[in-house]
Amino acid sequence: MSKKVQFTSKIGMIAATVGSAVGLGNVWRFPAEAQANGGAAFLIVYIACVCLLGIPVMVSEFALGRAGRSDSVGAFKNLGASRPWWGVGILAITASYLILCFYMVVAGWTFEYLWQSISGGLFQPISDNVSQTLNSHYTNKMNSFITESVNPLINTYAMILINLAVLIAGVQKGIERLSNILMPLLFLILLIFIGVSCSLPKASEGLMFFLSPNFSKLTPSVVLNALGQAFFSLSLGMGILITYSSYFPKNTNLTRTAVTVSLLDLLVAVMMGLIIFPAVMSFDLTGEGLRGATLVFVTLPEVFAQIPGTQLWAILFFLLLTVAALTSTISIAEVSVAFISDRFGLRRWKSCLIVLAPLFLFSSVCSLSLGSWSHIQIAGLNIFDLLDTVATNIMLPVGSIFLCIYMGWIAPKGMFRSQMTNGGSIRSRLFTPILFIVRYIAPVLIACVLISSFIK
Repeated sequence: MSKKVQFTSKIGMIAATVGSAVGLGNVWRFPAEAQANGGAAFLIVYIACVCLLGIPVMVSEFALGRAGRSDSVGAFKNLGASRPWWGVGILAITASYLILCFYMVVAGWTFEYLWQSISGGLFQPISDNVSQTLNSHYTNKMNSFITESVNPLINTYAMILINLAVLIAGVQKGIERLSNILMPLLFLILLIFIGVSCSLPKASEGLMFFLSPNFSKLTPSVVLNALGQAFFSLSLGMGILITYSSYFPKNTNLTRTAVTVSLLDLLVAVMMGLIIFPAVMSFDLTGEGLRGATLVFVTLPEVFAQIPGTQLWAILFFLLLTVAALTSTISIAEVSVAFISDRFGLRRWKSCLIVLAPLFLFSSVCSLSLGSWSHIQIAGLNIFDLLDTVATNIMLPVGSIFLCIYMGWIAPKGMFRSQMTNGGSIRSRLFTPILFIVRYIAPVLIACVLISSFIK
């Protein structure tokens, strides 16, 4: 086996891995889920899911990736797993690529809104009676842009080309170097927005909703939604963590790294809550429903339009959103790039082209399915939503269940412990509880999330 490329520094390794986890799931999905599931009650369950379940499963993915020193399929193969278990890796790669097809479209939306904020087009034209026209203005702008045929494609293609440039540069000069720049920038922008949002007139009401739990709102559905959000936001089951951990140095403390990455990922979600809820409470926008694209492309521009420095805050926020989208798409694409490189022995630039070039077609189909091709439906869903449902709600949970079964019961004896202790050079008192969770608890709870997605 040829020498595996590694991250060059601990900071770079953490930044890249956090970047792979921190993405649009934290920036827009978490506030929407928190608002729909009772605010602080959801937050507490979410934190518990990240700490008690997310971290153990992340450690297991890290252990598999570093021990296997390859892509999501090669890691199983290098550990002597029988051919059926390679299917777990294939499932992760397939799911991640399907997600990439529509995620690149969403990344294109963020890029367009960043440009519209810089040019000033996002806030024009608005009539004198601002309070009555803001919502309809931004709703119409979002619907018009998403359903257009040309503009979304141009921005999607731009994001594909940016991803291509970063990925061709490699793990160290591309992914790690960019992460070292973008992740501190992301946290800086978040801190600025927290300061602005918490200074708004009704900020205390928003903070009360987000931080003061009402446990009467706690239901089994809320728990399952929090668990699903935890797994999605940590990028579990997508092959990303297996791939990135194959670049970890041998002396990396996997447990400590998993805790650090998970807590930083959790911090971003909480910081977004501290931004969103004081802002929407201050301008009485909670009744509009903080759901998905509406939250970031309608509700927040409404907020920016009503505070001094409108254009500055819009630029900063959509820069934040673009950073989150870029770190997400790069890490998702790297799963397939690593697979092509390792399995077929191709040079990296060729692997990047093989993975990203088809997106010019596939992502175009996803984008057009929201507009001129919206009449094309499969099982009552357009192509964009179908890929989201199949990959996110079905393939990822199934892959995570089988990964836990493999690491808990099938993996070579002593491999998991050896990876957590770096061959016995460090102590790991958490091995027994982590193994217990991976073996018995995580598969059952993930199965519950999977079943609940069908019930919905």
